[in-house]
Amino acid sequence: MKHMPGVLIVEDESAIAELIAVNLRHNGFRPTWAMDSASAQRELDAVLPDVILLDWMLPGETGLALAKRWRANPRTKGVPIIMLTARGDESDRVAGLDAGADDYIAKPFSTKELLARIRAVLRRRAPEQVGGLVSIGALSLDASTHRVSFNDQMLKLGPTEFKLLHYLMNHAERVHSRSQLLDKVWGDHVFIEERTVDVHVKRLREALGADAGHMVETVRGAGYRLTSQSTRVVATQTTA
Repeated sequence: MKHMPGVLIVEDESAIAELIAVNLRHNGFRPTWAMDSASAQRELDAVLPDVILLDWMLPGETGLALAKRWRANPRTKGVPIIMLTARGDESDRVAGLDAGADDYIAKPFSTKELLARIRAVLRRRAPEQVGGLVSIGALSLDASTHRVSFNDQMLKLGPTEFKLLHYLMNHAERVHSRSQLLDKVWGDHVFIEERTVDVHVKRLREALGADAGHMVETVRGAGYRLTSQSTRVVATQTTA
């Protein structure tokens, strides 16, 4: 029997939640509805969904607070989160992504767009390559065990940051534009903005820490690359 991906809809407006749920059922998904943070937590404690659709404005804890909490929890950190909200400003989108959301969709949205985004995060969650160990300098990534270390110290990366680092390490020293990274790492970026790449690169650098973060280099006007060489000298040359 074909797997029906489970989608947890965390939305306090019942009319919107029901509309989403009906469309999901018609397109091969298994929706569950939670109207506030407490019921959402109960649903997650019972069974992990494949994707979470999380409204920003909720009674009790906000969606932003929930996203941060679930990303910090080892059990839920790998579940893709799509933020649903009427807040469409760039600063709000960045805040949602920084809180741990994998994608962001502003209301009102079309069913077609929502389904495309859900399928995109599910594809993104699937491993891009078979397991294998790749090392650049003191930085090592093991795709089969999903572990990253620097100087034998384990590092904690979110699922999207892991895929981004995996791709960059497999193509080290090459410069990749944002659109190329969206193609190779995200898989389907029809509805995803290039700004999303910048947010995840920032999170990747933070996860790698002060010693390894500089290996992910910004190439002004071109994109990003992963290098084994120190880029601190390059950075000083570009300062006026």
